[in-house]
Amino acid sequence: MSLTFKIRKTFVVSQSILFIHIISPSLDDAILVFRQQELKNSFSMQAKMPPCDFSPEKYESYPYEHMLKIRKQNLSPALLTCYKKPLLLHQGHMQWLFDYEGRRYLDLFAGIVTVSVGLFLTTHRKVTAAAQKQLGRLWHTSNIYMHPSIQEYVEKLTALLPDPLKVVYLTNSGSEANDLAMFMARLYTRNFDFICFRHRGGYHGASPYTLGLTSIGSYKHGVANGFGCQTTMLPDVFRGLWGGSHCRDSPVQTIRKCSCSQGCCEANDRYIEQFNDTLSTCVPKAIAGFIAEPIQGVNGAVQYPKRFLKEAFRLVRERGGVCVADEVQTGFGRTGSHFWGFQTHDVVPDIVTLAKGIGNGFPMAAVITTSEIANSFAQNLHFNTFGGNPMACVVGSAVLDAIAEDGLQKNSEEVGTYMLLEFAKLRDEFEIIGDVRGKGLMIGIEMVKNKDSRQPLPVEEMSQIWENCKDMGLLIGRGGLYNQTFRLKPPMCITKQDADFAVKVFHAALMRHLQETAI
Repeated sequence: MSLTFKIRKTFVVSQSILFIHIISPSLDDAILVFRQQELKNSFSMQAKMPPCDFSPEKYESYPYEHMLKIRKQNLSPALLTCYKKPLLLHQGHMQWLFDYEGRRYLDLFAGIVTVSVGLFLTTHRKVTAAAQKQLGRLWHTSNIYMHPSIQEYVEKLTALLPDPLKVVYLTNSGSEANDLAMFMARLYTRNFDFICFRHRGGYHGASPYTLGLTSIGSYKHGVANGFGCQTTMLPDVFRGLWGGSHCRDSPVQTIRKCSCSQGCCEANDRYIEQFNDTLSTCVPKAIAGFIAEPIQGVNGAVQYPKRFLKEAFRLVRERGGVCVADEVQTGFGRTGSHFWGFQTHDVVPDIVTLAKGIGNGFPMAAVITTSEIANSFAQNLHFNTFGGNPMACVVGSAVLDAIAEDGLQKNSEEVGTYMLLEFAKLRDEFEIIGDVRGKGLMIGIEMVKNKDSRQPLPVEEMSQIWENCKDMGLLIGRGGLYNQTFRLKPPMCITKQDADFAVKVFHAALMRHLQETAI
């Protein structure tokens, strides 16, 4: 057998450098096989998974193939699944998931940033106990009646927010919360136009109202929606027009060079100019509002220059608009340094929307605003059958207790910072890691063809790395306009040992990817 290979990559294997040279047809086949096997063995060495003292129950439902058949025949084709062979998950414990065959996975995506204090069926002990107790007492009654849990919960929740954010509307999902926030802003201001980020913009929901705020083409269906939503340039300091090495509030900065003087951020100034230009050219003199995530979630933990939101809020209020902070993914201590993401920008919004981690997987959400805005909304009837039901309020209250008692905000800061710095080391080692960013346990790893061009890594290569991580027991998300960013937003109870495992698995997946693309 004779084979010819081209030079493509240089590998680091077991702290030694192995160069892949041109292999001529005359090279002994045995040497070729040996080298290939050496690489394969090096990359297939899996990181040792941290111990777990939980054993899942035996799976006793339908066989896998029958489950797959039902999903294809009876569930909407718009309901996508992850991985070439979709996972059939059976049980969960804290940060761990188990499939139908008993295989264990470290979940660094937390049910799409939803599980805040612990995983699924055997979720956090306090949350589980509270839900079980309430199930035996009062499962549901509409909020047109008083029941203890709704008053107890909103008092506890609003105590965590600054004045004047003290009035709560409880809903069922993040899309519904953002939809309601837009409606409230328009009623209060008597204006219509909303500002949101364009291009690699934020995700704010998929309802007819919020689709106008969601600047991601794959969510657009070609039907009328989102009237009055105007987009402005996203101040992305890695992939945008401007940005440098001191722009963002993160332990890890972009590798782009920065020429700013002390205390000055040229990127921020230029993005604010663009924001002001949008206000001057695309909307009336009076607007309804502006919505932004403190750190973008679906777009891959994109962060803005440090002072951007504060200056943008000022410009919006000068136009009579209100400022909405979408805390669906950043809230409840996930950013580590603060309980709410907007606090990291030194701003107080007029409206805050919450969902996902609010119920640790239980379907609930909230809109929190000022009494002045709330009063304008009360001029006519607004009703939500399930919003603020007894089960949701008890679960939400238990989640707040768990975050406080288990020190999960502090854990997010400590473990998140540790993990960010460890992944930054991989960025320095691998040419295809363009950016590592985030704050607390909200992390994005943006993949590129090379650091100079910053062109997104092709989707098929992203998919293979993703599959390799899964095969080694690590579940991570993906995001970004080109699906080029890995999203790491785990349950806030993960440990540094878990972080070490994740970094080692990701390293092995990248090494395997380089091997596969080199020959």
